Amino acid sequence: MLYLVATPIGNLEDLSYRAVRILQEADIVACEDTRHARILFERYAIRPARLVSYHAHNERARASELADDLRTGANIAVVTDAGTPGISDPAWAIVREAILNGVEVVPVPGACAAIAGLSASGMDTSRFVFEGFLPLKKGRKRRLQAVAEEARTTVIYESPHRIKRLIQELISVCGASRKVAVARELTKHHEEFHRGTLVEVATALDVRFPEAVRGECVVILEGMRGEHADEVSADDISNGDVHDASE
Repeated sequence: MLYLVATPIGNLEDLSYRAVRILQEADIVACEDTRHARILFERYAIRPARLVSYHAHNERARASELADDLRTGANIAVVTDAGTPGISDPAWAIVREAILNGVEVVPVPGACAAIAGLSASGMDTSRFVFEGFLPLKKGRKRRLQAVAEEARTTVIYESPHRIKRLIQELISVCGASRKVAVARELTKHHEEFHRGTLVEVATALDVRFPEAVRGECVVILEGMRGEHADEVSADDISNGDVHDASE
């Protein structure tokens, strides 16, 4: 059986009881960085039977090796440095191998920076799209333009040393008045949100961090039509064109 075990994105108290049990019982724990994983394991006295590395640089080769272990009946738990495996982190290749080999894949849910940031952003959460990290060069302009034209709320991951550049790029394609929230250091001691228009948040980041921004960031951008969300007509409602998100 293959378990995808979500781990804390900052606050080590965010590991579930079930996750601890699975990590204790697994025959193999595959982790993005064994040194990083050991910090969490020591906190919870988790002593894996076997610990192996599984990261972006060895993902395909290690997925094949782990698939062989799964075929022989091993129970494997996959963790990343932070958050849910497979969400902008390694895991997809081993999940595919497991499914192709008829092995059951079990998610053990927990922390996810995208959902944590979105939930507290103040943006419309009824429909959203996850972009992860945008391309650094090739295809970046095209993706930014697609984000600008997206009607749903968009969630983007960005590193601290590129966040100011990203906000300026979004201003150029979305306009200065599009609303945004930037969540920084989620679940950690210095967690903070910057909310407002793109130009307001750009200014706030410059004031807060005159030099380099610190801490990983999640950007939650209002959808293109979100700027006019309050302009729903009575005819739209009476014709059944507007639905509650819970329906």
